[in-house]
Amino acid sequence: MKPQTLLFALGLVLCASVFGKKPYYPDPKSFPAETAVLTYAPKVPPAIKRKVPARVKIDLETKEITARLADGVEYNFWTFGGTVPGPMMRVRVGDFVEFNLHNHPSSKMPHNIDLHAVIGQGGGAEGSMTVPGHSSKFSFRALNPGLYIYHCATAPVGMHIANGMYGLIYVEPEKGLPPVDKEFYVVQSDFYTAGAFGAKGLQPFSMDKALKEQPDYVVFNGSVGALTGDKALKADVGEKVRIFFGVGGPNIASNFHVIGEIFDRVFTEGGTKVAQENVQTTVVPPGGSAIIEFKIDIPSTYILVDHAIFRTFNKGALGMLKVDGEKDPMIYTGKQSDTVYLPEGSTIQTMPASGAPAKKAARGMSERMSAGNAVYVQNCAACHQPDGKGLKNAFPPLAGSDFLMADKKRAIRVVLEGLAGKIEVNGSDYDGVMPALSLDDEDIANVLTYVRNSWGNKGDEVSASEVGGLRKK
Repeated sequence: MKPQTLLFALGLVLCASVFGKKPYYPDPKSFPAETAVLTYAPKVPPAIKRKVPARVKIDLETKEITARLADGVEYNFWTFGGTVPGPMMRVRVGDFVEFNLHNHPSSKMPHNIDLHAVIGQGGGAEGSMTVPGHSSKFSFRALNPGLYIYHCATAPVGMHIANGMYGLIYVEPEKGLPPVDKEFYVVQSDFYTAGAFGAKGLQPFSMDKALKEQPDYVVFNGSVGALTGDKALKADVGEKVRIFFGVGGPNIASNFHVIGEIFDRVFTEGGTKVAQENVQTTVVPPGGSAIIEFKIDIPSTYILVDHAIFRTFNKGALGMLKVDGEKDPMIYTGKQSDTVYLPEGSTIQTMPASGAPAKKAARGMSERMSAGNAVYVQNCAACHQPDGKGLKNAFPPLAGSDFLMADKKRAIRVVLEGLAGKIEVNGSDYDGVMPALSLDDEDIANVLTYVRNSWGNKGDEVSASEVGGLRKK
């Protein structure tokens, strides 16, 4: 194009902008027609190969269901597509999307959808308000590429989101994204229940806790353990991984981190430009998203967390990416030695505080239980929880534990020496590390007596002499 022709064209664009003329959009009737592929977390719809816009049809159903929130805990979820999060959608910038929302006849509430990718009243909420047993249709043009949250926007909006109504839609740029080996769909959200974390049975929604922004559960993909064990994400050494990550909320932002990995590239806020490279943790607000990419160099079980870390170990925001492949000691060796460290000589000596009484041996079961409770609170409760129920897929339960109660000597040795590797507790596998505790014989006897006779466990008293005998061996 000649310079003067280019200047003339630019002038026309400027004039159109100045005088408020509408940009030209081609009639979608000339576009090829297709139906969008919807996938359920953690699966991602396939990349779009076509180079031109299309007329894309999306059908989505809202449905209210009762399902698992945690082991032994059920919740009345309000859903898109019968799952939390709802299915992921993938379209291309310039597509003209016909959106059909169907509200199942069994629903008790009207529902709609606000797609953050939509330019228009309520992001489509106005055009999709649907009562039970009805369907609504509206259409929109995908003008802006990026990764967007969608959610229900029916009043009270917060309650519909809190009950599970959210998901992600990705509007691909014209040139798409560079190919990777694995793509995953992960959404973090917070739940507010009448009972505390782990309280059994069907738990109703607590508006009071939601208003105070005090969630009982902060989870990935709708429930505790949704990305652990057999449901863990899987990849191989050498593969490039992309995570489409969103936060449904309704209240809590995520400090997303993968323990043992570094994000090579992060498209912050779900935009189309790489905002940062070599990132350890990225913050994603409620109603926001990010695209995260990294290459896997060594085999490991990488742990997905919200690095507001009590949410991970006490409220459920824990996932796993299990990676198989050949180890590389030039990157990471694992533990190479474990030797005694005695900075003060052959023995470490401590002096009691002036006037401090010597520790007395417990006399009888009652004193040993009381002393054991104090040792447990100080040393064990953070992992195994105050009620002894542990954390699923992280710390095994002591309450009703077949592993604990089967062998008293083994229990003593675990506290004396620590434990590493896979064990089975009450039919579930745990694979972690418990360090040896720096406790004397009396404290170990007390705490084991306490845990072996609490939370429904029924065992005999553990004596300091039993501990001492095994310590000598």
